[in-house]
Amino acid sequence: MSLSSQALSYVRAISAYQPGKPITELAREMGLPVDSIVKLASNENPLGMSPKARKAVETAIAGVERYPDQFDLIKAVAGRCGVEMGQVVLGNGSNDLLELVARMLLAPGRSAVFAQHAFAVYPLATLVTGAELITVPARNYGHDLDAMRAAIRPDTRIVWIANPNNPTGNFLPYAEVRAFLEAVPREVVVVLDEAYNEYIDPAERQDTATWIRDFPNLVVTRTFSKIYGLAGLRVGYALASAEIADLMNRVRQPFNVNNLALAAAIAALEDHQFVEESYQLNRRGMEQIVAGFKRLGLEYIPSQGNFVTFKAGDAAGVNQKLLRQGVIVRPIGGYGLPEWLRVTIGTKPENARFLEALERAL
Repeated sequence: MSLSSQALSYVRAISAYQPGKPITELAREMGLPVDSIVKLASNENPLGMSPKARKAVETAIAGVERYPDQFDLIKAVAGRCGVEMGQVVLGNGSNDLLELVARMLLAPGRSAVFAQHAFAVYPLATLVTGAELITVPARNYGHDLDAMRAAIRPDTRIVWIANPNNPTGNFLPYAEVRAFLEAVPREVVVVLDEAYNEYIDPAERQDTATWIRDFPNLVVTRTFSKIYGLAGLRVGYALASAEIADLMNRVRQPFNVNNLALAAAIAALEDHQFVEESYQLNRRGMEQIVAGFKRLGLEYIPSQGNFVTFKAGDAAGVNQKLLRQGVIVRPIGGYGLPEWLRVTIGTKPENARFLEALERAL
């Protein structure tokens, strides 16, 4: 009898998460110089990290022999979001927070609802607990909130919502999300994943943290991996009622965010100039990429994130041709979109390089 057969059956049935291809991996595979490769696969900030965050990391190195103290970042996030410190939970990236909610609420005999084409971590976090995953067909590649409400069963404990959605970029108007929360049974926790919140048009953006007073079953998750440029340090946060936050902290690893990540996040949160520069770069880059798709006659999904998904037909073949040219984008066949690819918005030269390589690949 193999050791793997001793693992829980629902764990053996899970397919591991496939991240975007690293630059170093492509360099090894294709024999390309590392500095000749453009990676537009993982929705990273092309500007890198905030200069203030970098300086904070350099200072914090002197204290890495000490265990982390989360107090200062929790205080900073609570002040920024207008909640009490007891309503903030920190995570090793927002993925960690999604898993904390799942561990808190899900088990065999329970279920969670999510949308087709939504973030791959929702199924992983659900299935690893032995709970059942209820997948609701997408509407225009995004969430169908009416169908998701109808899919809730007596054993449902979580509804996963990404806004904007990854990998499709769809944005749900806030009025629709709030109406959904009003219709959901109060014993069902709604996780509103706002990893790309800072990329939403400011004219349309609302502070969903204020909704927690009205909806104590709401958990809002955000991250420092995207616009703040700290993907490699792994730090995110959740906003929730004090009751839910307390339960999340009971299943959280005691030191799940390291000293360097804490220091960087505190500094990044206050670097408003860097965030604005990142937002404007993304806006211009989105216009550049979309104009290229229109010129090439390619269908794409309008996005409020820092990426855009486009229809490539033979997506696997096009992806291979891009890789041979040293351009990495993200295949999303695993999301049920085998004809589509997702590209992260980069700098102006990176976007131009991608569009030139794409035209050759097509």
